Amino acid sequence: MSMTNNYELYKVFYWAAKTGSLTQAAKALYLTQPSVSHAIKQLEDRFGITLFYRNSKGVALTKEGAILYSYIEQSQIYITLAEEKMAALKNLESGELRIGGADSLFKHYLLPYLEDYHEQHPGIRLHLNHGTTPEIISFLKEGRIDLGVVRMPMVDPQLEVKESFQLQDCFVAGARYAELQGHVLSLDRSLQHPIILFSRNSRARMAITELFQSYGHQLKPEIEVGSVDLLVEFARKGLGISYVTREFVTKELEEGSLFEIQLDVRLPPRMWGL
Repeated sequence: MSMTNNYELYKVFYWAAKTGSLTQAAKALYLTQPSVSHAIKQLEDRFGITLFYRNSKGVALTKEGAILYSYIEQSQIYITLAEEKMAALKNLESGELRIGGADSLFKHYLLPYLEDYHEQHPGIRLHLNHGTTPEIISFLKEGRIDLGVVRMPMVDPQLEVKESFQLQDCFVAGARYAELQGHVLSLDRSLQHPIILFSRNSRARMAITELFQSYGHQLKPEIEVGSVDLLVEFARKGLGISYVTREFVTKELEEGSLFEIQLDVRLPPRMWGL
């Protein structure tokens, strides 16, 4: 091993001072004793100062050597901590995972996955950034998040889709519209009831608007709301039929506080990318 590297020289000096023995330093560093002696001499020649004096037990630091050791000891502690930190990060024992996505996606779909991840890696802090698909793409490119969940298609040469999954949008209603349950509605008949849509010009809203237009119908909501929670609540209260992602209302559909409106056209599933 070459001893020209400053770090290697200081490492030899550190172990010789720590153990008080050139032999012990050689063992700790898997070097020969002559290599350790040569490294110490190189340092002493470089500074023009004697760092050790020999005694019956091995070696001891001179006054100047003790001053150097006080600095080198701190650096070794930091290097050891850094190595441990890197190992912990590699083993997912510590650090931070920054994820971007829509509020509703986190709350109604991703929460169980985040809970499982936190249980498996309690040392990793989860930081959630909320935003629309264009905002999440910007966050990724700016380095503000590590991964983002976006609606597809997402075409950007700087980003890579690692995994994709699909969710199904649908119309749902509450007890006030119970007479519609079990019947297949035409788009025309569905429009005879108050439609509740997400107010923001989201991709989901654009997609359903375009679908109705393709069949010659104008989709004009009677109520517009700013969150999935309100889409669900308004439908439950009987204010109209809400257009929402089915996977976001699994609980309500299972307990029967909402039911899905069956249409005579197929609503295409929406792809999401990670």
